[in-house]
Amino acid sequence: MLSVSQLLNSKKNNAVWSISPNDMVIDALLLMCEKKIGAVLVMDDDQLIGIFSERDYARKGIVAGRKAKSTPVTEVMTPNVFTVSPDMNIGDCMTLFSEKHIRHLPVMDHQQVIGMLSIGDIVTAIMQAQDQQIKYLEAYITGQ
Repeated sequence: MLSVSQLLNSKKNNAVWSISPNDMVIDALLLMCEKKIGAVLVMDDDQLIGIFSERDYARKGIVAGRKAKSTPVTEVMTPNVFTVSPDMNIGDCMTLFSEKHIRHLPVMDHQQVIGMLSIGDIVTAIMQAQDQQIKYLEAYITGQ
């Protein structure tokens, strides 16, 4: 099964987008809109302290009556971030997505963020692996 490291290396864009804990929610939303991403890491220098997603804004921001322009991201972010390491495999990621009901996983290597995986990245990788397996089996059966 494909490792997290292999998947990160195969991504076209492996940029890690982050904001500071002092930024307002609007800053996070604008960055997410500009980069067409569903979550952004909250970093204090190089230390991961949280993650902010569209879901956080919907559930803890707007529904709670908070204003994006005047609410610090730390008030609505998810502080306890589940992460994966490069040596884990995509099956491990799928288990975390399913069990923890999350959609984004920062990849950490020796306390440093080196990438971010979404549930879409994992599903795409699984589908590609299955497609390759099907083609291999078809070629084997037909003797090609």
